[in-house]
Amino acid sequence: MDSEQSILLKQATSWNDSMIGNNASDIGNFMSDDWIIIGSDGITPKADFLKLIEDGKLTHTKMTSDYDLVRVYGQTGIVISRGFSEGFFNNEFFSLYEWSTNVFFKRNEKWLCVSTMVTFAKK
Repeated sequence: MDSEQSILLKQATSWNDSMIGNNASDIGNFMSDDWIIIGSDGITPKADFLKLIEDGKLTHTKMTSDYDLVRVYGQTGIVISRGFSEGFFNNEFFSLYEWSTNVFFKRNEKWLCVSTMVTFAKK
């Protein structure tokens, strides 16, 4: 893995760590203004996602990965990970083993995520 890939993976790992902190402002610092997440329920924009966290409707207690693939193409980076996401959504516990694909772009020497797509993974 080259140095830029290592920097991007560290950014993605730090973002996961911030998710466990459940601070919407900290989490939002890793996202572009137009970030979206795509899952089985469709597309959720950044503002709606962060509002769920601010309101305590979505909390994370675990964000880990057991596999990471990192690619950098100039100012664009892709991080594909497989791992666990656990926490509570509307007071209901969830534990998901999933693949996530995160697309980043580099602006002012900082990697920001523009899109996240998640899908279930087989163990």
